[in-house]
Amino acid sequence: MSTKITKVGVLTSGGDAPGMNAAIRAVVRACAYNELSCVGIFRGYQGLIEGDFEDLDARSVKNIINRGGTFLKSARSKDFRTVEGRQKAYENLKKAEIDALVVIGGDGTFTGASVFKGEHDFPIVGLPGTIDNDINGTDYTIGYDTALNTVVEAIDKIRDTANSHNRLFLVEVMGRNAGDIALNAGIGAGAEEILIPEEDMGRTRLLESLRRSKKSGKTSSIIVVAEGDQIGKNIFDLAKYIEENMSAYEVRVTVLGHIQRGGAPSCYDRVLASRLGVGAIDALMSGQQDVMVGIANRKIVYVPFARAISGQNEIDVELIRVADITSV
Repeated sequence: MSTKITKVGVLTSGGDAPGMNAAIRAVVRACAYNELSCVGIFRGYQGLIEGDFEDLDARSVKNIINRGGTFLKSARSKDFRTVEGRQKAYENLKKAEIDALVVIGGDGTFTGASVFKGEHDFPIVGLPGTIDNDINGTDYTIGYDTALNTVVEAIDKIRDTANSHNRLFLVEVMGRNAGDIALNAGIGAGAEEILIPEEDMGRTRLLESLRRSKKSGKTSSIIVVAEGDQIGKNIFDLAKYIEENMSAYEVRVTVLGHIQRGGAPSCYDRVLASRLGVGAIDALMSGQQDVMVGIANRKIVYVPFARAISGQNEIDVELIRVADITSV
């Protein structure tokens, strides 16, 4: 499609992430700077299907850079998974005279965008907004840094109680398929063990590690567990197993859950979101589409959706080594 772009729609889809508002703000203001119209689409792809649109200008997005969540709201749309739903979305875009879309979300969002582009040849650019940092082709995703800081702060507080009562705490963090949060937050918070989906530690090895820690004089321990780790049926099953095999420890479980998604975005996430938002409009104006705007080696990069959703970045083995060394 070679149609000149004069009006851009922006939406957030899937799980919310700190910094999404900063990304929306950057998209809207980049449109204003380049004398393009901008339309906010509420509730992700479902709002696209239902025509839940609102014109936005530079003043519409004032005072949101510091806010967590997304003021455009987010949702997962079953209707958008159907041909009929996507056709309705396309008709609404044409009716509103929207020439291109910026979608902010994770791999599910990009998968939907890629299918839509294939069916309707409609210009779409994506921004990676997910705390899991599990998108291929970008070093960091919007919201990841804030989530890390939230987790580290929570573990620091849990450690106070662990030390006071000689307890072993299992702390579950988000990361169904990716261990980036667990690994980095675990190192940052000084965890004794870190369990991630990419590395199958095994129950026997875990017990051996805990026994070594106990023998070395440790009276309390923190184990950070990514929710996707398969060492047990779930974190509570793992806690029961440890208690049954190590009576010296009193085991407690903390599931941080959705607290990791909330809160004001960090400075890094605000800057990252701003750079990616401006990059999205730059991409559309230069004729690029069907791409994600990412960051690699501190530079803006444009990654085809097909690559972005083909898998996640490999876990940093050097960080695993650092974790092993510093937890003795």
